[in-house]
Amino acid sequence: MLDIKFVRENEEIVKENIKKKFQDKKLPLVDEVIEIDEKKRALQLEGDNLRKNRNTISNEIGLFMRDKKIEEANRKKEEVKEINEKLEKIEKEEAELSEVLKEKMMVIPNIIDKSVPIGKDDSENVEIEKFGEPFVPDYEIPYHADICEALGGLDKDSAGRTSGNGFYYLLGDIARLHEAMIAYARDFMIDKGFTYAIPPFMIRSDVVTGVMSFEEMDAMMYKIEGEDLYLIGTSEHSMIGKFKGQIIDEKELPIAMTSYSPCFRKEVGAHGLEERGLYRVHQFEKQEMVVLCKPEEAMDWYHKMWIYTVEFFRSLDVPVRTLECCSGDLADLKVKSCDVEAWSPRQQKYFEVGSCSTLGDAQARRLGIRMKTEKGNQFLATLNNTVVASPRGLIALIENNYQEDGTILIPKVLQPYMGGKTKIEIK
Repeated sequence: MLDIKFVRENEEIVKENIKKKFQDKKLPLVDEVIEIDEKKRALQLEGDNLRKNRNTISNEIGLFMRDKKIEEANRKKEEVKEINEKLEKIEKEEAELSEVLKEKMMVIPNIIDKSVPIGKDDSENVEIEKFGEPFVPDYEIPYHADICEALGGLDKDSAGRTSGNGFYYLLGDIARLHEAMIAYARDFMIDKGFTYAIPPFMIRSDVVTGVMSFEEMDAMMYKIEGEDLYLIGTSEHSMIGKFKGQIIDEKELPIAMTSYSPCFRKEVGAHGLEERGLYRVHQFEKQEMVVLCKPEEAMDWYHKMWIYTVEFFRSLDVPVRTLECCSGDLADLKVKSCDVEAWSPRQQKYFEVGSCSTLGDAQARRLGIRMKTEKGNQFLATLNNTVVASPRGLIALIENNYQEDGTILIPKVLQPYMGGKTKIEIK
């Protein structure tokens, strides 16, 4: 959410930013919020003047009462009564305008970084760099679900009976490999100096609207019936929510955390669910990284964070590339974002396995997270990035380590988490 003062003083910049995100339908919002803000400030001024006048009259009443001038004092009391009635009406109207202003402000997108390429959607994202040499073996690599089923590691039929489409059972060594990746990702980030956390897997609606846009919320979040609780779509939500309403001494910044959680998503929209496989599902597990820092340090952290994800996948011998997300592919709260994509030797193309974003002070402003500085309390910056999300990361690992005889080689860094096993074999 932008600062209304910024919108007031930079109307054309805000409108141009909306155009760059190809959200022209939101352009009228800028004029609307400026008009509402003007009315709200006029009411505030009128209220302040009335309160000042009331204080003056109250002092006069005291003097009249002291001098036994009861009739004059009573007349002044009637004036105070009238002022209080006016103030009650003004304060009610001001509160209503504040709520409308907040709702409209939360729909106006954040100002994107100047370096973000302009484009309508993810088809216009720009490749930044490749890491590792993409390799295609001279033998066929089956579909990942078929590989897992042949190894006794996947059962979607049973999951369909218990939970419906978009769910799965992972079994045996495949399930163990999945957990090995998550455990290794945890230790990988701890070694980078991040504090490990396991957050709540449900959050209240005021936290949801504090960390994401309404459109994202409707498309992603599962609501708990009869309660003000939502299942998290990523642990970033509850990790940022941890600091809701807090004032953090700037000496304690940056705060760098890595969090584990299951994640739950509706997957509503054009992409939909994947019927057979594990690429797009309702439930998965993820190791995330979250940083709270001074605004001027945000871009340095942004670059460090996506590099950590690249390092993680390269330690598994998985080739990856980074893509700069274009303006139309950025969620409304994001300032800048890039995707990390893993190589699929079966499809002979890359697919998304992680995303890194800096959100400026948007989440902090919505959730009231401030840092205490010598110049007073200020909003801080928040960032988030995927270390690994599995089973999507599991697909990349399986395909890049699949052997002609149907076995899967286990990368050296994961072998301690697999009881020393070096490969998964058909039983």
